Amino acid sequence: MSRPRASLRTAVVWEVLREALDDRAKATGRGTLDVLDTGGGTGNFAVPVAGLGHRVTVVDPSPDALFALERRAAEQGVADRVRGVQGDAHGLFEVAERGGYDAVLCHGVLEYVDDPAEGLRNVAAALRPGGVLSVLAAGLGGAVLARALAGRFTEARRALADPDGRWGGGDPVPRRFTPEQLTGLVAANGLEVAAVHGVRVFADLVPGALVDAEPGATEALARLEEAVAELPAFHSVAAQLHVLAWTRSNGGGAGAPAADGTV
Repeated sequence: MSRPRASLRTAVVWEVLREALDDRAKATGRGTLDVLDTGGGTGNFAVPVAGLGHRVTVVDPSPDALFALERRAAEQGVADRVRGVQGDAHGLFEVAERGGYDAVLCHGVLEYVDDPAEGLRNVAAALRPGGVLSVLAAGLGGAVLARALAGRFTEARRALADPDGRWGGGDPVPRRFTPEQLTGLVAANGLEVAAVHGVRVFADLVPGALVDAEPGATEALARLEEAVAELPAFHSVAAQLHVLAWTRSNGGGAGAPAADGTV
């Protein structure tokens, strides 16, 4: 069965996240992890994570999104493992426990918060020692490339020069990041960057009609996205950037090889 085209937006991140959660579960010796999803909205990641058997707390400012999350979790049979609370990264510890989670997801948050450094500092502080952090944010290079390919050359140049990576007043995204900026924010909070991935390198640029017209094209495009995700040369043109990091525990992140080579 071919995968839906919409899954191209999340497939790379999901595979990386699932493996990281498996590694964390093995490292802790517990099958069930406590996961915090900041800005998790309707549960695009929270519900599948709960489907792996983990407990997930979703923090989101939108009551409508949290209502949809509750319905989605019930439909997937994981309502007992998903809890939604209204809040945001700025006041995170008004609704979430400091140092209480094995994994924290910060997807599509840093673009919109007033202070990305503060937001990332809070989500990092929610992790237990050895916990895993998954950050997904808008990439500057992908926006510049997309505007240029659309013939919006002035807007592309404006985004390139703008401190926040915005192409103009009509830009719906308040902020974008280069790979160096995003990994720098993560490392500044004492986390160990384990991997960087380019997400939606090609998926947003290829016309949907072209993909839909060719049998197997969606799957082939997904495999291409997977193939380039970890290649640094493509990070600078990705629509989104994903950073996977670990809090340091006994000198290294959970899941990192120990001195004897074990994990």
